[in-house]
Amino acid sequence: MIPSVILNAFLFAINLICTVIGLKQFRFASLFRYFTVLSNELCALCSLVVIVAWLSTGTLPLWVILLKYVGTVAVAVTFLTVFLILGPLSGAWDKLLIGPDLFWHLFCPLLAIVSLCFFERTDFGFGWVFLGLVPVISYGIFYFYRVVALPEPRRMEDIYGFNKDGRWPVSCAMMLVLSFAACVILWAV
Repeated sequence: MIPSVILNAFLFAINLICTVIGLKQFRFASLFRYFTVLSNELCALCSLVVIVAWLSTGTLPLWVILLKYVGTVAVAVTFLTVFLILGPLSGAWDKLLIGPDLFWHLFCPLLAIVSLCFFERTDFGFGWVFLGLVPVISYGIFYFYRVVALPEPRRMEDIYGFNKDGRWPVSCAMMLVLSFAACVILWAV
């Protein structure tokens, strides 16, 4: 219980600090358009729920474990996207691993994974793994609508380059496969 509370408190505090720093650099809407930020905010809120559950009851009900699983999958997808797709394609490691992004892209996902897999793990059936896809699919729908479906003057910038040359079907399939792999791996561990 104590390691879980410490790791989750650390995750929450790091995210809070990174959010404050991020809001000093960007407007609210600019900062919160990134899946990285949204996934880390979700994970931080899930960590807070874990802390409250541990401290108030001394146990973690299944719904808390599932919530933490969803938040952990979301930041794991961020981690995998940066290290398997965005970093290698852009070569912009200096931009992806500096300031708050160093914590949001690397440290927070790793802390969340360690926390879930070693200190909060409760077995749940394979059918629950699909819950881990909810943040990715939700963000994907938002991203598709804002980047592809809206008329040209109202479109959002394709911040990830996933629609470059109209390749959104390939990017969508790739992200779903990557996300499902993260779901299954975290479930299996």
